[in-house]
Amino acid sequence: MPTNALSRRAILQRSAVAGGVLSLGPLLGGATEALAQSTGGTAAAAGKPAKDVYGRIGVRPLINGRGTYTIISGSLMLPEVREAIDAAARQYVHLDELADAVGKRLAKITKAEHGLVASGCHAALTHAASACVSGGNPDLHVRLPDLTGFQKTEVIIPAHSRNVYEAAVSLVGLKVVEVTTPDELKRAIGPQTALIYIMAGPRVDESELPTDVVASIAGPEGVPVLVDAAAEILTIPNVHLERGADLVAYSGGKAIRGPQSAGLLLGREDLVRAAWVSSAPHHGVGRGYKVGKEEAMGMLAAVEMWVQRDHDAEYARWESWLKTISRRVSAIGSVKTRVTQPDSLSNRTPSLAITWDEKRLGVSGRTVVDTLYEAETRIAINTAGSDDPARTGVSITPYMLQPGEEKIIADALVRILTDPPAPPAAPRPPSVDATGEWTLEIEYLAGSSTAHKLELTQDGAEITGTHTGEYVSRKATGSVSGKTVTVHSTLSESSGDSLDFTFTGTLKGDSMSGELNMGEYLKATWKAERGG
Repeated sequence: MPTNALSRRAILQRSAVAGGVLSLGPLLGGATEALAQSTGGTAAAAGKPAKDVYGRIGVRPLINGRGTYTIISGSLMLPEVREAIDAAARQYVHLDELADAVGKRLAKITKAEHGLVASGCHAALTHAASACVSGGNPDLHVRLPDLTGFQKTEVIIPAHSRNVYEAAVSLVGLKVVEVTTPDELKRAIGPQTALIYIMAGPRVDESELPTDVVASIAGPEGVPVLVDAAAEILTIPNVHLERGADLVAYSGGKAIRGPQSAGLLLGREDLVRAAWVSSAPHHGVGRGYKVGKEEAMGMLAAVEMWVQRDHDAEYARWESWLKTISRRVSAIGSVKTRVTQPDSLSNRTPSLAITWDEKRLGVSGRTVVDTLYEAETRIAINTAGSDDPARTGVSITPYMLQPGEEKIIADALVRILTDPPAPPAAPRPPSVDATGEWTLEIEYLAGSSTAHKLELTQDGAEITGTHTGEYVSRKATGSVSGKTVTVHSTLSESSGDSLDFTFTGTLKGDSMSGELNMGEYLKATWKAERGG
């Protein structure tokens, strides 16, 4: 059953029907109507002034028009989740008893055999991998990640599922074995295979190794299949388990809108219970992934609310916000807007692309994004591409907006598009040549490295070459403006990691120095010597 065969309405209706007979209990009773009126349940919405807990320590909150990115704190917890957390914080319980009760309740709601609340999807994946290696045997799991003498020492990952989050699985000591076809998968499976890991998404469903094919090969061999569905909506019955997977993991703080520090593991009861053995408060490799009683009850409340929420009404509200923004900016010359609908279960939300003629309006999408992010009212949105190189733009995701913020975004966009900031200075003709082999010294925020090298060739203002890091080389491109050199390299997720390096510096003779921007890994300083 391909993902695309399930319509948004069908998926959400199945979820709602599954939870229709479930009572939320006295703690959460009567909350559904309030939720339908507000996706945020903020203090301001309740008529109370919001505490500026961040401003008092110099941190600026933002309007989230990007979506459930962890770096900008994912989603806002539902009011019912906050209420459950507060109530849970007022009493003591035994965590093993709590995990058992929560697991049974999650099973009843989701139709899975059992459930576990973990400290995020990453932790759920780690606990699942540990369970597949040690089976809940304390004599085994406390030795992880040292697999000396273990039978289960490998995890198979199809090429379509290599990604930055696979470290959650490999950190228990497993060697990654990559496959691309069903025949390769059959040959790779053996007594050493602990599990097969899949990152859910359209590229999986459209590949030679979709989940149902993987499960049909792995099942007879007794090899569990684990699906990473972190940013997906929660389907009931679970679409991945129905396709043959044994375990599926979710982020609790994205679509489900539970605590940011919580996640879910659902599936085979023996494996989920073994995953709990490897989780805190028990010892071993999972001890650091602690889940408190507050996160456990908050996550449970979020799942209980998932089957009570009016998902169609939420979706209609998101679309109405995009219409408000579109209507306002469309009055500006050369501006075009387009709403796109999701084609997968992950980050299931409409989005609005706004594009315009860059030369006519005198501002790029990148400048708009950066300006709004640094404005007094801080707004986070994304850039948007276009098939027409003369057009530029931005993209807005309403998923995590709060009521009224769509008007703030519309006002800000109208202001900046009708009165744009001064454009950045045009590149100057190059006055230096960066061609050569460069040995770098990098001073990170914490730590340093002398292992990096750049091999560059300059043709006019353009730079091509290679950036060699600690363990891998990647293509480098860049440009020269006057004496300023910019070099960019990317390490893709096909390696199981994702690294973006942008070196910007000044060249003087055989020396360069400047700033290194690494995105999620923040900034550093660097200097380089040619020919050394």
